[in-house]
Amino acid sequence: MQAPLSILREVFGYEQFRGPQAAIVEHVIAGGDALVLMPTGGGKSLCYQVPAIARQRAGHGITVVVSPLIALMHDQVGALHEAGVEAAFLNSTLSGEEAAGVEKRLLRGEVTLLYAAPERVTTPRFLAQLDSLHQRGQLALFAIDEAHCVSQWGHDFRPEYRALTVLHERFAGVPRIALTATADALTRADIVERLQLEDAREFVSSFDRPNISYTIVEKKDPTLQLLRFIEGEHAGEAGIVYCQSRKRVEETAQTLSGQGLTALPYHAGLDTEVRQRHQDRFLREDGIVMVATIAFGMGIDKPDVRFVAHLDMPKNIEGYYQETGRAGRDGLPAAAWMAYGLQDVVNQRRMIDESPAGEDFKQVMRGKLDALLALAEATDCRRVRLLGYFGEDSRPCGNCDNCVSPPQVWDGTDAARKLLSTIYRVQQASGISFGAGHIMDILRGKATEKVKQFGHDRVSTFGLGADFSEAQLRGVLRQLIATGALAVDAQAFNTLQLTEGSRAVLKGEQAVMLRETVAAPSGGRRRAAAGSRSAPPAVAAGLTDAGQARFTALKAWRGEVARAHNLPAYVIFHDATLAAIAAQAPRSLEDLQGISGIGAKKLEAYGSEVLRVVAQAPAGT
Repeated sequence: MQAPLSILREVFGYEQFRGPQAAIVEHVIAGGDALVLMPTGGGKSLCYQVPAIARQRAGHGITVVVSPLIALMHDQVGALHEAGVEAAFLNSTLSGEEAAGVEKRLLRGEVTLLYAAPERVTTPRFLAQLDSLHQRGQLALFAIDEAHCVSQWGHDFRPEYRALTVLHERFAGVPRIALTATADALTRADIVERLQLEDAREFVSSFDRPNISYTIVEKKDPTLQLLRFIEGEHAGEAGIVYCQSRKRVEETAQTLSGQGLTALPYHAGLDTEVRQRHQDRFLREDGIVMVATIAFGMGIDKPDVRFVAHLDMPKNIEGYYQETGRAGRDGLPAAAWMAYGLQDVVNQRRMIDESPAGEDFKQVMRGKLDALLALAEATDCRRVRLLGYFGEDSRPCGNCDNCVSPPQVWDGTDAARKLLSTIYRVQQASGISFGAGHIMDILRGKATEKVKQFGHDRVSTFGLGADFSEAQLRGVLRQLIATGALAVDAQAFNTLQLTEGSRAVLKGEQAVMLRETVAAPSGGRRRAAAGSRSAPPAVAAGLTDAGQARFTALKAWRGEVARAHNLPAYVIFHDATLAAIAAQAPRSLEDLQGISGIGAKKLEAYGSEVLRVVAQAPAGT
């Protein structure tokens, strides 16, 4: 077989494999099964694309890539075409005639990689076509992308993935590679069992994304906090803002747009055409902020997303890690920012408790939520906590909010005991339960109409917490709920309930240590001016004035080519490739050879035009 490194250089224009890529590629080319855990931006697709090309050139036939997303199929097939690789997809966007054409090419052996959704792969018609290929020795490899979808413990479980066991049962001799960016030990074990990968070799990369800075702030006015974050640190840059509800998505997108940002909403309640149009704009234009529910994002390959923000807390660390990992895929500085508060804790607990799932499943989900709450409340390095969840040891990163501006910590044990005591005494006095606001009013000595109506101004703890601010007490309540020392009854208007865990706190046997409520630190790089929209991308920041001019001209040319090909600009060339061209100012095709990201097909297709753009670019100032 052709050496994988020569394929990497010839087709994709990269000089060397990164991390464990070489070992994975060699193992799969040799016919071995593999389970690959590699962070977003780590180069998972090359781990099956290079073996697919190598095995096809050696006469083993086609590779079937199982992918859950139409947009990802379209972009990856487009990128492979740009690199000179015969690839195709089968999905609902094709007409009957177009799908039949792909199937004929497939059976004639004219396709190297075929992308299809799990629902299609497991249909009798498609399996019969694979049988035909297999009988002729023309089925080279199965690549199962986003493999965490097969696990009920994963953050994006899709039942249709379970049927993929048929691939092993029906085509036992065909190697399989399953890939995911996010899986804890429980999810990993479930993937192995569900896909029958017990004999597969596992490749687990570091989960660290050192270019991402992590910041978590307490909610005060979250939309205003978000706006300050974007304007202060990421003006004019591409980003994703995640919200829990469709209503919040619409309101946030409208607010950001009203402040001069190009913000688009995305959620399942929008028409399919609107969603597609917004996604296309996000992928193809610079500086778009996508405000979305989690319906958006999986498989988004846009490399220059500079920030991912959460206005509401996700369900678990896997979801948080997967979503924040969409920032900085190009390896340049990026930010993960989240605002969360007491109501987030209440809402997530309620969703678990009210779900129709069995108690065992609920218990696992509560444990996953607890881990995310611990990350949010942490006073030590966020990255150490995050990587520790995936079983990886690390040292303080110096690039998260807690490392950059270590928070002050205060002992909230006295406040916690007084809150729990107030809840107990109110229930004893009234025989009913009350919500957080009412309990805090009593403890702080606020004689509201409701407090007086129920006679709670005569409760012995009334006014005992006058020295505590509302923000401090909310922080105490948040941690008590997070640790199970207090519960929220969703069936009774979110009233507070004592639990078995309340006793240890009431007796002073369990300390409650909290971070001081302070203004959010930046947690990352800052812009010189909030409205500076003309600042060059980080990848081009080190260029001379003439280099900047060449980079700008190359980006404009790339945009024209991308529009003509109906592809995202980064599929033509990444920013890093354009920056390298701009820095070197090549004068010949030979000068372009060896620049990362320029393979043989792209050199042939675009080399002369690139040289023309470089030669005609203004000299700079």
